[in-house]
Amino acid sequence: MSKNQEIAMRVLKAVGGEGNVNSVVHCATRLRFNLKDESKADTEALNQDPDVIQVVKSGGQYQVVIGSHVSEVYKELVANSKLGDNEGSVDEGPKGNIFNQLIDIISSIFTPFLGAMAGAGILKGFLTLAVTLNWLNPESGMYVVLFAIADGIFTYLPIILAFTAAKKFKTNQYLAVALAMALVHPSITALAGNTLSFLGIPVVIGASGYTSSVIPIILGVYCQSHIERFFKKVIPTFLQIIFVPLAVFLVIAPLTFIVLGPIGSIAGDLLGQGYNGLYNFSPIAAGAIMGGFWQVFVMFGMHWGFVPIMMLNLTQYGSDTMVPMLLPAVLAQGGAALAVFFMTKNVKLKGLSLSSALTSVFGITEPAVYGVTLPLKKPFIAACIGGAVGGAFIGFNHVQNFTFGLVSLLSLPGFIPQETKDTSGMFAAIIGTAIAFFVAFVLTFVLKFEDKPEAGSDSTKSNDKNLASNQEKVATKTILVSPLEGTIVPLEQVEDQVFSSGALGKGIAIEPKKGELYAPADGVITTLFPTGHAVGLTSNEGVEILMHIGMDTVEMKGEGFEVFVKQDEKVKKGDLLVKFDIDKIKEAGYVVVTPIVVTNSGDYLDVLDMNQKEVLNGEDFLAIVR
Repeated sequence: MSKNQEIAMRVLKAVGGEGNVNSVVHCATRLRFNLKDESKADTEALNQDPDVIQVVKSGGQYQVVIGSHVSEVYKELVANSKLGDNEGSVDEGPKGNIFNQLIDIISSIFTPFLGAMAGAGILKGFLTLAVTLNWLNPESGMYVVLFAIADGIFTYLPIILAFTAAKKFKTNQYLAVALAMALVHPSITALAGNTLSFLGIPVVIGASGYTSSVIPIILGVYCQSHIERFFKKVIPTFLQIIFVPLAVFLVIAPLTFIVLGPIGSIAGDLLGQGYNGLYNFSPIAAGAIMGGFWQVFVMFGMHWGFVPIMMLNLTQYGSDTMVPMLLPAVLAQGGAALAVFFMTKNVKLKGLSLSSALTSVFGITEPAVYGVTLPLKKPFIAACIGGAVGGAFIGFNHVQNFTFGLVSLLSLPGFIPQETKDTSGMFAAIIGTAIAFFVAFVLTFVLKFEDKPEAGSDSTKSNDKNLASNQEKVATKTILVSPLEGTIVPLEQVEDQVFSSGALGKGIAIEPKKGELYAPADGVITTLFPTGHAVGLTSNEGVEILMHIGMDTVEMKGEGFEVFVKQDEKVKKGDLLVKFDIDKIKEAGYVVVTPIVVTNSGDYLDVLDMNQKEVLNGEDFLAIVR
């Protein structure tokens, strides 16, 4: 089993299992669950999980922050559950207040394609930079091809929005895409700014048509979800494949063009005018507020409310002033994290602070915020102050953004207008961001923080190396008996990096001579895979033990394995858990070496073996030192 699959399964179990999940999506660093009952989620267990950075409950979502590899964990989560197959189902979970519902809708619709949009936006910005520096001719074939991919996603944005909105509203995604294609059809776009007549009813097409629009298609797909459900109830099943789509088209197309489209356009205009009115009142104050509080908005999920405004500004006015003011807020967290790197004596925190400072350059601040600055409090405050100062500077200089992208240093070329190629805005943004980084860095040194030594670090376990020979100095110790009969193999020699690196915990491996796995301690079966290849047991003393029979044996899909216990079953030391056919595993091309690891090794001073070469089932073989 891969590490990402292990993480996915642990997270799924901790959030209450598949039955407690209405939906799940992911962004750059976190899994965003919509749970039926948040009280069933074990937040404490997730926060203690070494592969989980933080849990955030906000905006109607239960967010599990994983890090930059979250997409791989999400793939394993979907692949090993039915969570990716929820079309047509109705979300019966609690909805929360209107604000939470709105935030959940926006995040669910925009999150799936933010990566593609950010990549296209960055490419568009770099193309502008290349033309400005005369590296590329805008009439060259290379520019035309690259610009098509960079600009295409923005031009036909309603099509992508239709697809993700349909998934959120549990309606047919292909009918929704067809509706979006009608909105951006060349015949409609050519009539932008004109009024048509549909059976005598006026149809007003906005000044720029519906290309790059946001609100009209979302409203249209929401209404489609109700219309489709209605026709599925009244049209006989054997006729639905043809007549449900036809009926939906005949109702939703006129409704969208006559009513929803104009309403969406007006709503977009009001949002854009409202934001720009506040910005024009005091750009400095706007920059200070957005730069200072942006990470707070992110923590509570409120930042999703600003995404449509950014996109509406770009589509209606050709530029946006919000993204440049947010750049200092992002890099300021990196500055504070870098200061922590120089100040802390905690080895683990030192490594995390340096890596999170680097990831902030690319706009990923969750590791810095949830892993470093926020837990230490004062560095987070220092970063917010730095973001406010940098944001005010950028607001003062009226820096504008001309293409959508994630807020990072890679966004800078997007601050160059394609028409004038004026780079002054980009350089003002660089200066404002540098100010924010420097202020956060220095203030962290000034404000200081409580530097806690790492549990199990050199300073707290200077005598631990002698524990094996001086066990009388150890306060308490738990002994695990061998679950197998066979030859001892050092964990670092296991042909799987996740186990050999100790990423899952300390322990040992056994090359079994007999295909029987027994309980190494009294406890509860907390992890049991249907394939029988891996069993997790939590002892009565709280030791979490993972026993993984062979490498990649999950591919055998249970063949050759016979399970004798159930999930959550209490067992006694020496109880038979699984029988497995060693010869069949080897014939299938898999090694049978079985790692036995203590997954919560970090809770203990050490995990020591007994220096055996061979071990019998039931024989003492691991000591857990407290």
